[in-house]
Amino acid sequence: MKCPFCNQENTRVIDSRPVPDNNSIRRRRQCDECGKRFTTYEKIETIPLSVIKKDQSREQFDRTKILDGVMRACYKRPIPVEKIEALIDEIETEVFNREEKEIPSTQIGEIVMDKLKDLDAVAYVRFASVYREFKDIDTFMDELKKIMK
Repeated sequence: MKCPFCNQENTRVIDSRPVPDNNSIRRRRQCDECGKRFTTYEKIETIPLSVIKKDQSREQFDRTKILDGVMRACYKRPIPVEKIEALIDEIETEVFNREEKEIPSTQIGEIVMDKLKDLDAVAYVRFASVYREFKDIDTFMDELKKIMK
């Protein structure tokens, strides 16, 4: 590992700890040349995953797209950011545990809605209204009736 300060290759690990998400390790390092300390994170490399969009085009899985949608759904709701991050971690883990190289965006949307339903009913309905493209109030009411049962 090269030192970001002096660019020398001789660095040593002085502390290693798992990160709370359990998917990476935080390492404190010290440069043998200049003595400065810096932090690195190691994350498990996963197989590249393609998402099959509604128009049948494909793009690489992007966690931030899910995060953006969930954050919009949770806007002005009393949900701590930590719970949202944990939810995104659960979704990502479930998607990658399927061990498929391609997954339809519809499956990802269903996983997100399933997780949101348990987190917050309002956030669930907000996400569902965009995801399922509610055309009128009747479609909206049908979804609300499903939740109320």
